[in-house]
Amino acid sequence: MTLEKKRFQVVNEGFTCSHCGREVPPTAQTSPRNHCPFCLWSMHVDVNPGDRANKCRGMLRPIGIYTHTKKEYVILHQCVRCGERVRSKAMLSDDNAADDFDLIIELAGKPINEKRPVPPHLKSKRRSE
Repeated sequence: MTLEKKRFQVVNEGFTCSHCGREVPPTAQTSPRNHCPFCLWSMHVDVNPGDRANKCRGMLRPIGIYTHTKKEYVILHQCVRCGERVRSKAMLSDDNAADDFDLIIELAGKPINEKRPVPPHLKSKRRSE
């Protein structure tokens, strides 16, 4: 019998941001942080959340934001090395280091267009257009 490995692994640890150089503490919540709360950049390290199995290791630039009914704000990132687009839950109420709300507002002013990913909850609606 083969045991299937979990697709989501909780890794809640601090790190030094490779973009802005600030020290980022682990979250005070149960949800792990996967981007810098000060500049919103991240690193392309996971294939599945928390597995650290992605060999790209490129920087993930925040390119937009959308709201999701379950996750509130979701930050859209694009890897500057391989171009892959990924999403990350915004952490606006973390007691250790909440995401910079001014940067969230700035991202909200950038429309999500055809060159950016379509939020998952809107994909089915686009087919009928």
